[in-house]
Amino acid sequence: MFFVIVGYGRVGSRTARILDKEGHDVVVVDNEMDRLERAENHGFETVHGDGADEETLLEAGIDDADAVGAFTPDLNVNFAACMVGNHHGCRTALRIDEDYREDIYRTYADEVDEIIYPERLGAAGAKTALLGGDFNVVADLATNLQLTVIEIPDNSPAIGKRVSELELPSSARLYAHGRERESLTIPLPGTELEVGDEVALITETDRVDDLHAALLPASG
Repeated sequence: MFFVIVGYGRVGSRTARILDKEGHDVVVVDNEMDRLERAENHGFETVHGDGADEETLLEAGIDDADAVGAFTPDLNVNFAACMVGNHHGCRTALRIDEDYREDIYRTYADEVDEIIYPERLGAAGAKTALLGGDFNVVADLATNLQLTVIEIPDNSPAIGKRVSELELPSSARLYAHGRERESLTIPLPGTELEVGDEVALITETDRVDDLHAALLPASG
């Protein structure tokens, strides 16, 4: 698969290197030359320019890309890159930071396929580890694992089920849960899922569709 990564900072560089190890094609877009030099030293094709600019993204090949990941510290750049990606039929992943207001987070979450919230997920995972949870926090995600946050929508088959009752893939681990407009925290086995809840999970990449089937309404 072919991916365009906007922003080669902490999140973008790790993501790009994981994708590269899996054998995917990656082009990095950034407006900082030192970051582009670092990306080139890691073997990536790069494009210098504004990740919010469609011409820059077209130069990176977004019209042929399977997905775009917008991981800069600037939410406006990230959102614009994702909207360009939507226009060209890409799957979109948008990074948002802890200091953004919750209403902005939820507005943007409706417009993209996945929200990447490094600070929130990192804190939830660290707390789980400190309190003896069964999820081992690692510095880098293994190449065959995928981390995702899902908001429980209307008609989800998970509504009303306790966390312990969810029929998740055997490889999946639910390690954080939050009520609507609340921060994620450690889930208790008896917690019942409601519309608007968020859950953070990790599973093997080839079981993501099974994970979605357990938590999201059937399409069609």
